[in-house]
Amino acid sequence: MKRFIKHAGSVVLVSLAMQAVPASAARLGVTMATFDNNFLTILRNNMKSYAASQKGVNLQLEDAQNDVGRQISQVQNFIAQKVDAIVVSAVDTSTTPKITKLAQAAGIPLVFVNRMPTDKTLPPKVAFVGSDDSVSGTIQMKEVCRQLNGKGSVVIMMGDLATQEARLRTRYAEEVMAKAPCNGIKVVEKQTAKWSRTEGRDLVMNWMTAGLKFDAVVANNDEMALGAIQALRSSGKLDKTVVAGIDATQDALNAMKTGDMKVTVFQDAAAQGKGAVDAAIKLAAGEKVPSMIWVPYELVTAANYKNYQSRN
Repeated sequence: MKRFIKHAGSVVLVSLAMQAVPASAARLGVTMATFDNNFLTILRNNMKSYAASQKGVNLQLEDAQNDVGRQISQVQNFIAQKVDAIVVSAVDTSTTPKITKLAQAAGIPLVFVNRMPTDKTLPPKVAFVGSDDSVSGTIQMKEVCRQLNGKGSVVIMMGDLATQEARLRTRYAEEVMAKAPCNGIKVVEKQTAKWSRTEGRDLVMNWMTAGLKFDAVVANNDEMALGAIQALRSSGKLDKTVVAGIDATQDALNAMKTGDMKVTVFQDAAAQGKGAVDAAIKLAAGEKVPSMIWVPYELVTAANYKNYQSRN
């Protein structure tokens, strides 16, 4: 399988089957922001399966439970155990410079995955594997704009604002609405639902109870969008509302099949997981990898959702 990967302003075609892994064994410490998240679960499972397919590669997976202090402790434990490389899906991206310093001081390679670090620059032996959230917010909102014919009212459900992806997806969706032909669309409310289906449902119910009227729900991820669908269905307003998410999880694709979700954006968890493990192995072996490895986003609608049902 191949994907287009962007680096340093250019785009190159790379194989995500990856080159052969070095023969020497590699022990990788992986700390995930949380195990209790649909997309991150897909990401984690793909890292596990890819690592298992590589001779001599051992993954030690830890759940940070959305706790910054716990994640820092996990990184410190990996360093004390002298793992060959560390992979981090950050709880709070503002802490990534601290994590980078810890790994650099110990001389251990570090790979951030999915959630983009806020480090101004990534030093040698540190890399990021993920997708450009400015792109996801842009293509999501352009499709919502198309379906609304460039006018109407929308609400935005933001992810956890401690993450760069929530801020970028929201910012670039708003930038689309600031320009023709989408400047007839106005944001009437925006609030975080912390990536959660339950919080997404409750937030939309609260908005409707308060009398807020809107034509579309633009959610930073599928889980919040699915929560919005639950709330809108219970209020009899789903058929009149465009609901948009990001990630193209199986639950979201099923909602698209029934016509409940109108827009999502495919985020390739398999490619991110494989890419993160591969980068960690290569860095542990002393090889060089690009500091930023981008896996493209892809727009998903009712017209093409079937193409993605077996992708994650």
